[in-house]
Amino acid sequence: MDLNLLRVLDALLQENSVTRAAERLGTSPAAVSRTLARLRRAVGDPLLVRAGQGMVPTPRALELRDEVAALLRGCDNVLRPGAGFDAVHLQRTFTVQATDLILVGLAGTLIERVHKESPHVDVVFLPEAVEGGPALRQGWVDVELGVLGTLDPEIHTQPLTRMSLVGVARSGHPLFDGRIDARRFAAAGHIGISRHGRRLGPIDTALTERGLRRRIAVVVPSHTSAMILARDTDLVTLTLAGWLPDTIQALGLRTFPLPLDLPPIEFGMAWHPRNSADPGHRWFREHLAGVVRGGGA
Repeated sequence: MDLNLLRVLDALLQENSVTRAAERLGTSPAAVSRTLARLRRAVGDPLLVRAGQGMVPTPRALELRDEVAALLRGCDNVLRPGAGFDAVHLQRTFTVQATDLILVGLAGTLIERVHKESPHVDVVFLPEAVEGGPALRQGWVDVELGVLGTLDPEIHTQPLTRMSLVGVARSGHPLFDGRIDARRFAAAGHIGISRHGRRLGPIDTALTERGLRRRIAVVVPSHTSAMILARDTDLVTLTLAGWLPDTIQALGLRTFPLPLDLPPIEFGMAWHPRNSADPGHRWFREHLAGVVRGGGA
């Protein structure tokens, strides 16, 4: 049956009046009267009959009243995005692809916030091993988080925050004995961070412009391993300004401003458009964005 017929039937059964049903629907009494005739033929019952100056429902109409109203509510819930969504009943696993430095800084706060509203939601974090691949398109990953590289053209993105890099070394490092300028910074041994083993990057470009060059003594695949290595050696590495201050202190490390003019790093999140209107996915993205913008706090 045409859904519009059900809406007219619902109005008629609620109002017991063609005129009032027309006002409720924003149409004319003549149009409602014609639809009532169609409904009578479809149902095989008069539905509303004259009683003096008004109309009264038949027994069949009384049987249909609550059923039709419930059916329309159900249809509205299906057709209206997010209608009836309640996070507390959500049972779902979300997969997030993120660098380990971002993961360590936000995972605890994210899980706490998510479970406060939805105790049955689980989160799986994946490394950036499938970065630049079809992970979002294929559904292997729900959200990619971090510095967004080349993505499929249909992917949706949202900028989240901008953060600056700082240097980090063990607290007793000789660098801290004086002012850390570009020359002293370049002269120190460095730890490079690259999943692909790359040795050079924006730091090296900035140093070259000053006629300087640094020695990258070792390259490791993650920020976590770089910080642990910096704790145990006289090598220096990089981290995000203001990120994980308690961890930095607990490891016996100390940060310092880079003596170079570098642009901040842009962080964002990406997802496939098939998930854009999904209320559960949208709810999760909002929490993820809130945690990143709050610096993991």
